[in-house]
Amino acid sequence: MASAAGAPAHDPSAWGGLFRSRDDGGAWLSADAGLFVGAALAVAVSPTDASHLLYATDTRLLRSHNAGRDWVPEAPQLFNGPTLAVAFAPDGTRAWAATPAGVFVVADDAAWIKSDVPAAAIPGRALVLGSQPGRVYLLGARGLYASSDHGRRFVRLGQEELPDAAGRALVAVPAATQTLFAVFDGRIWVSADDGKSWGPRDAGLPQGQVETVTADRDKPGRVWAASSNHVHVSDDLGATWRSWGRPIGEGSFTIRGLATAQDGALIVLATHKGLLRSTDGGNTWSQVEGALPVHLEAGPLVRDPHDAQTIYAAFSLVPYSELWRRAEQGSNLLSQLDPVSVAGAGAFLALLLIGGGLGARTLARAYRDA
Repeated sequence: MASAAGAPAHDPSAWGGLFRSRDDGGAWLSADAGLFVGAALAVAVSPTDASHLLYATDTRLLRSHNAGRDWVPEAPQLFNGPTLAVAFAPDGTRAWAATPAGVFVVADDAAWIKSDVPAAAIPGRALVLGSQPGRVYLLGARGLYASSDHGRRFVRLGQEELPDAAGRALVAVPAATQTLFAVFDGRIWVSADDGKSWGPRDAGLPQGQVETVTADRDKPGRVWAASSNHVHVSDDLGATWRSWGRPIGEGSFTIRGLATAQDGALIVLATHKGLLRSTDGGNTWSQVEGALPVHLEAGPLVRDPHDAQTIYAAFSLVPYSELWRRAEQGSNLLSQLDPVSVAGAGAFLALLLIGGGLGARTLARAYRDA
């Protein structure tokens, strides 16, 4: 695709990146136009300012103060490789970011500092806020971790109950008391006491096939889950589950994001074959196209806390499972380096992650068509 002047124009189908919908996933536009991102890994919206975003990519961490019209690198001397997860504190002044080199926290305009995190947690996959002040949860490379001091130090949770494996999803569901839902080994695990104790809560779900879980946008206590080709719902915080709608399609899908609205009539899924959407309660499904790179794998879906109809979607040239594998490999390499060398090693890790642009696009297309 070329511009009238003959210079290369942005072709959204040729790159990954971040996209935004203002109408519950009907229409989408690029939220990072001009950046040519290989893989979008996470995005966080400040709870106090809808225009303030942190954007984690495969090569750097970016910040925007105007809803993505302009982006600037965040602490480039530190975040010069992949950033895997980001989150804001409720007051919007503190934030956290996870990389293969560790977890970092920043407050106000101060410098980012490295958290004290067990080695088994690195690289972290998700950061989720708790209901108590200073409480933040980290879904680690193996197991689940929590901090009670604003992310300065994390300790492991549920070591005797949760599988010693990488989790697929973590969500805090607001109800009478905050309830944590985590997906490990294709099963849903739940804690109602700030992560102190855990138990499986997936009766009625396909055993070992759950991909992701999320809270309902409008109904407290309602939770949604997706397996390889079906959507499920619980109205009692996971005590019982029932199937919702019809199968997503033939075969199995890798589902990394799930968003619902209108009492479950409208559903958006981020899959390894792009975004799928249903407007009739999951009875029929269609692929969302338009400005989206439909041949690429879609990753996290993030709702704007200020506008319930606004959703951010991430896309990657390389399958996310491969990005996580490379990030963990990079974490193992970084753990052998002296701490003062970590920033420089990030440049090596960035090259390791992104590979060649042409090769990555070829791999992504082959993965989609498989």
